[in-house]
Amino acid sequence: MKYLIGIDEGSQSCKLTIYDAEGNVVNRVSEPLSPMRIAAGGVVEHPGDDLWEKLCVAAKRLMSCFAGDPKDIVAAGLCTIRFCRALLKCDGTLARPVMSWMDSRVSMPHEWDDPAVRYVTTSSGYITYRLTGQLKDTSANYLGVWPLDMDAWDYHKDEKALAAYNLRRENLFSLVMPGETLGRITAEASRETGLPEGLPVAATANDKAVEALGAGCRDSGAAVISLGTYIAAMTPGERNLTDPKDLWVNLSCEPNRYLYESGGVRRGMWMLSWWTGFLGNEFLKECENNGAMPEAILEQEAASVPPGSDGLLIVPSWLAPTSHPYRKGMMLGFDARHGRAHVYRAIMESIAMTMCNCIDAMYAELGRRPEEFIITGGGSNSSLFMQIFADVLNKPVSRARDSGPAGLGSAICAAVASGVYEDFPAAANAMVKKGDAYPPDLANAALYARLNGEVFKNLADFGDEVFRKTYPIFG
Repeated sequence: MKYLIGIDEGSQSCKLTIYDAEGNVVNRVSEPLSPMRIAAGGVVEHPGDDLWEKLCVAAKRLMSCFAGDPKDIVAAGLCTIRFCRALLKCDGTLARPVMSWMDSRVSMPHEWDDPAVRYVTTSSGYITYRLTGQLKDTSANYLGVWPLDMDAWDYHKDEKALAAYNLRRENLFSLVMPGETLGRITAEASRETGLPEGLPVAATANDKAVEALGAGCRDSGAAVISLGTYIAAMTPGERNLTDPKDLWVNLSCEPNRYLYESGGVRRGMWMLSWWTGFLGNEFLKECENNGAMPEAILEQEAASVPPGSDGLLIVPSWLAPTSHPYRKGMMLGFDARHGRAHVYRAIMESIAMTMCNCIDAMYAELGRRPEEFIITGGGSNSSLFMQIFADVLNKPVSRARDSGPAGLGSAICAAVASGVYEDFPAAANAMVKKGDAYPPDLANAALYARLNGEVFKNLADFGDEVFRKTYPIFG
C-alpha cells in the first residue's frame, strides 16, 4: 500500500492528512494557528514563526497516530495560503513575521527598508525551504504583486519588469510547476517535524486552486464554492483572459490551465465564528454543560428560523474590499422576533446571496452557466448551509466527500510527482469522490430570488454614504 501526505496550511489552521492511493483518509490532524498580529497601517502578520512551528506540531501528531510503515509514504504535497509574503535572511530564516493576505503591504511592491532581507517569497516558498533546504517554489502561488508572466508561468524575462516590483532575480526563488518535486525532507526538518527524512515534497499551487482540484472541479461545466476565511467561486478555463471585469484569472493546480474566479466575501466563515464568540462565556458554558459544540446548537436553532430570517438582513463586509476601503458590515431590520439564531442564519444567507450575485456576474462575462456546484470547506459540513446555497442558487449543490479538499488536492499533486499516477486526470479520477447532494426547495428559491433581486443586491451601496463619512473618523 502506498500513502501520500497532503499539507494544507491556511489562515486559521494547519491541517495534515495521510491518504491512501484511492484518496481515502487514513489519518488527519489539525493544529490551530495563533491569532494574527494586527497593527496600525494595515499590518496583519502571522506572529513569530507560527506557520513553521504549527506545521511541526501537526506533523509530529500525524506521524504519531499513523499505524502503517513510514517507508510506505511516497510523497507529500505542500499547499499554503495565497497572497502572503515572506521576507527571508540569507540563511532562509524569517527576517520578520510572514505577512498575511489581509496585510495592506502585500498589495504593494516590496520596500527595501530592512538590510537583513535577501529573499522575497510566498508562504509556500518559505515552508519549502524549511522542509527541503531548496530555494524553490510553485509558480502557481505567485498571485498579486509578483513579477510573474501568467502565460509563461514564470518570472518576466525583462529586468525592467522585475524592477517595477522592486525586485531582482537574485531575490527570488526558482519556480517549478504543480506536480513536480520541490525537494526532499532534510535531516533537520525530519527531526523538527517527524516526517520521514528524504520524503519528496511536491509542488501544488495556491490554496484555492488546490482546493478546486481536490473537489473534482476540472471541467468548465462545474463550479466550486470555497467556504473559507475568504469565500469565492471558481470554474476551470484554458486561457489567460485579458482585462476581465467581473472575474479574475487564477493559475490552476494543473500546469498551463487556469481558474476563473469570482468576487467573494472576505472573512466569510470567520463571521460565524465571530458571532459564536460574540455570544459570550455564558452561552459557551451552556454548550459545554450540554456536551454540544456551540455551532451545532446555533445551527439547530437556525434551522427552525424561516428563510429570510424574518426580515433580518446582513451585509457581510466585516473586512472591506480594497475597492471600497470605507465599507463596513451591517445588520438591518431588527425587531422583537429576532434572536441569536436569526443572526446566525442571516449570516449564512448573506454569504449565499453575495456569492450568487458574484457567480451571476462572472458567468455573464464568460457567456455560460455551470451545470453543477460543488461546495467545499468546513461550512460544507453544515446541512443547513448546503440547503441555503441550493435554495439561493436555485440549483442542486453537492459537497466534496472530503471536507478538506486542499489536503486531497495536495495529495493528488504528490501522487503525480511520485509516479503513483501518470498524470492529473488519472490521479483525480481515482482519488476524488463526491459527497451528498442537496436539491433546491422551489418555494424557498422563489423567496430568496425576490429578496435578493429587490433588496439585497444593492444593500451594500445603501450604507456607503454613511461609511464614507465615518471612515475618516474611525478608519
